[in-house]
Amino acid sequence: MAQTMRGPDDATEVEIPVDAAVVQTGIAEERVSVASQWQLMWWRFRKHKLAMIAAVVVFIFYFMVVFADFLAYADPESSDAQRGLIAPQPVVWIDPDTGSFFPHVPGLVGKRDPATFKRVYVIDPAVKVPVVLFAEGYDYKLFGFIPMNRHLLGVSEGSAEQSLFIMGTDIQGRDMWSRLMYATRISLTIGLVGVSASLVLGVVLGGISGYFGGWTDTIVQRLIEILRSIPTIPLWMGLAAAVPQDWSVLQVYFSITVIISLIGWTELARVVRGRFLSLRQEDFVMAAELSGCSQARIIFIHMVPLFLSHIIAATTLALPFMIVSETSLSYLGLGLRPPAISWGVLLQQAQNVQTVALSPWLLLPAVPVIIVILAFNFLGDGLRDAADPYN
Repeated sequence: MAQTMRGPDDATEVEIPVDAAVVQTGIAEERVSVASQWQLMWWRFRKHKLAMIAAVVVFIFYFMVVFADFLAYADPESSDAQRGLIAPQPVVWIDPDTGSFFPHVPGLVGKRDPATFKRVYVIDPAVKVPVVLFAEGYDYKLFGFIPMNRHLLGVSEGSAEQSLFIMGTDIQGRDMWSRLMYATRISLTIGLVGVSASLVLGVVLGGISGYFGGWTDTIVQRLIEILRSIPTIPLWMGLAAAVPQDWSVLQVYFSITVIISLIGWTELARVVRGRFLSLRQEDFVMAAELSGCSQARIIFIHMVPLFLSHIIAATTLALPFMIVSETSLSYLGLGLRPPAISWGVLLQQAQNVQTVALSPWLLLPAVPVIIVILAFNFLGDGLRDAADPYN
């Protein structure tokens, strides 16, 4: 590549060789110099391949949260003691007889176990139940107000609740796949709402503590130390015991969210306090004060946006803690209780070792817990690296 320039007498043209790599470097440097903070974060975040994969996984899980009714093919509350503890059905994609593409599940035949006298189901390969997409099923309201009865999976004939058990059933004969879809909605929503509440408490109290200092800082820091010094399990037990037993599922849901939020805001508040202590002596803060800006405007308009990216990264890393807290509380019987459906509630049936040995599919709700916790941690690492201005 060459660049054409005129000679001293403006009559001759001289070609000066220019390296293409130098040109590309100049273009890249120019893009960086005019890019916003969010663009720089996005460019750095794209280089973190594991974080990108984790972002896709998190998106899939929250897609399940929004469309849980559509993804579930059976009513999660529909129970039948005759269908209790059915093992997961294998999905067969190719018809063994014809060799053609024919998604189906083998039929089930109920028999009486001569040793335990319990009703058990065994696979009948002679019966093939076709699995179809966008099948009709139980009625529900999409987004809470659109009446629908279409579901992602179903059977071409009959009812999916009677013949389709992809992840088996629990001891009461309720479909585990459908219950897992609804449990994902509850658990991930509690985590998101809890983190949002903790974010508000952490930023507001941490900002007030760091900006004003003095006795305000002392009170907030002593409150944080008191909350962090209380053992977690006794605190959960005391707060859960304060929840009335006659409360509805919705009331218990919001109470658990508040409990988790009251525990999870302290760490973020200390981070925000440290940043405010370092920023309140900067020239732009003094200029804002001299220009007559209110203290609230200085905090939320001038100071918080400077480390908003760090708050986002910290919030992403706090989501796994919220999800694990809800799951642990519900598993121990201190959080959500039936008829509510969450990952912890589903895992309550797996507390007995003998039950797990006989029905290992009851542990399947632990798989999405592990996957989403890892995904949020990898996503948080990627956001933290992208938000680092020295990276």
